[in-house]
Amino acid sequence: MKLPPPEGGGNFSPLSRVLVVKPMSDDSQLIAETLAGDTAAFGQLVEQYQDRLYNTILRIVGGREDARDIVQEAFVQAFLKLDTFQQNSAFYTWLYRIAFNVAASHRRRRRPSVSVDYVHQTTGQQPVDSRPGPEHRMEEAERRQQVEQAIAALSEEHRAVLVLREIDGCCYETISEMLGLPIGTVRSRLHRARLQLREQLREVLLLEE
Repeated sequence: MKLPPPEGGGNFSPLSRVLVVKPMSDDSQLIAETLAGDTAAFGQLVEQYQDRLYNTILRIVGGREDARDIVQEAFVQAFLKLDTFQQNSAFYTWLYRIAFNVAASHRRRRRPSVSVDYVHQTTGQQPVDSRPGPEHRMEEAERRQQVEQAIAALSEEHRAVLVLREIDGCCYETISEMLGLPIGTVRSRLHRARLQLREQLREVLLLEE
């Protein structure tokens, strides 16, 4: 299940807009140049990955403002911790793990919401009603809200695994590295997430019968 990126983008004012952006280069070279004191090289890393990271985090936390804040903070932390990056995994994998930890901290401080667009893209479960007019639109909005609540009922940990696997198409090994979990845990969380989502949606649809 491959989905288009959310519309509207992140509308960042990130490090890449402060730093001079260099021509495209590979991650290892840019990391080495950053560690040598060339901050413009890190600006290139931001340019290369900010949209991808924003789209993934948005699908997990649901709110655009929260996603922007999380991505911004993740890049700041990555810049400060870059000397600890061992380069035994992809830079984006390491960056995502930082962002996921930041998102977890945000979630503890603020109750998350799930965007309606994310609900429809993720589940494809919106009931079809051929009746036109305001009445139809009201019923559709109510059903959207119910499905949104079903998605929100998943824990962030389960939602993250579901998004990374089913939407971003990441393999189990990559998800394992991103989340710092054993592959067996990734598989079990994904299985539980699918079951929970199916059950939540079944309850929503039964209420409509």
